[in-house]
Amino acid sequence: MSDGGPVDLVIRQRRALEALRAGVPSRDAVGLLGSGQAEIEDRFLALVERAGGGDAGGMLLGGGFGSGKSHLLQHLAQLALNAGFVVSRVVISKETPLHDPVKVFRAAADSAVVAGRHGTAIAEAAAELDLDGPPYAELLRWAGAPASDLNPRFAAALLLFARLRSRDVEYADALVRFWSGDPLAAPELRRRLRAHGQGPVTIPPVPARELAAQRLRFAAKLFAAAGFAGWVVLFDEVELIGRYSLQQRAKSYAELARWVRGEHGSPGLPIAAVLAMTDDFEAAVLAGKNDRELVPARVRAKETSEAGELAARAEAGMRIIDTEMTLLAAPDAAELDAAYARLKELHGVAFGWAPPDVAGLERLGATRMRQYVRAWINEWDLVRLDPDLRPETVVVEVRSDYREDSDLDSSG
Repeated sequence: MSDGGPVDLVIRQRRALEALRAGVPSRDAVGLLGSGQAEIEDRFLALVERAGGGDAGGMLLGGGFGSGKSHLLQHLAQLALNAGFVVSRVVISKETPLHDPVKVFRAAADSAVVAGRHGTAIAEAAAELDLDGPPYAELLRWAGAPASDLNPRFAAALLLFARLRSRDVEYADALVRFWSGDPLAAPELRRRLRAHGQGPVTIPPVPARELAAQRLRFAAKLFAAAGFAGWVVLFDEVELIGRYSLQQRAKSYAELARWVRGEHGSPGLPIAAVLAMTDDFEAAVLAGKNDRELVPARVRAKETSEAGELAARAEAGMRIIDTEMTLLAAPDAAELDAAYARLKELHGVAFGWAPPDVAGLERLGATRMRQYVRAWINEWDLVRLDPDLRPETVVVEVRSDYREDSDLDSSG
């Protein structure tokens, strides 16, 4: 079977239909429907252009359940890949809580991809580095400069990588895995430095949370040195922070502010972030749980400088949710007509028939794109099996659950 042949086309069309039916934003499904969010696309393209110039920052998106947030993030991911960026997708979950920078970095590093490549982006960037070129020399200079605020092991690992990439593949790979989140034994690093004439090097310990922040800075600079435009990190299901304990919510609000403000501890980082959460979070959590008052008050009650800093950053995160959330636009008549026509054609190709018109859902302002799409697909499925059937679709509203869940707590 040749690539792009008729059988392959049918398989891809059916795969796209199944993804749309399940509400999963696959590349095929997103490519078929686009985003319908022109204003957000424009803001995103401006954001990544600034990031490519070293001005880190981010934006917060809001929408109801099924409004297309994940679909939009997949579309933005493709735009960023097309623009030459490394792209990561991080879904906030029990395993990846927003308040834990160690787990967030690891998830971002593991999911980071570049267009046209199949490996993880950090390994791809390491392989692409021109070790004799100015970008590598500048990266090495930056990693060893006080302004980078990196532990000395980063510059040491970068220097050794240049010496060992082609001569000791196993240890060179260990260095790349260190940049990606794995541990790296300091005694062995010092021994190898001495073997290459680098003399005694002091490598002090560094707390895990701070090491994660340093890895983020280093990876972004590594991507740029390897010729990529920068790093775009897309966060989905951020509303899960509403189910954390109060202390973990405080840390999560602080992390949200850090990503949106681009405050990663060093200037000139080519990092852009987009975070997506449900649009009822402000009413249900900031107001409903009184987080605006309770979170900073409880944190400051510890009366330490660290607690005061956390409270201030948490307040900044809550203000961003209050005043800077960009809401997804509801689909208008033209977008719905276009989506219906594309899906009707897709269903016909996928199953080899001529789908009739179906009623779907009444077009109301509160109805979400996912609901329209699933109704159309399900009704065509039923009519294909029974041409005399006239199906009617009923929508059941699913509300967000913001009750605290102790299982989501972690030591982060």
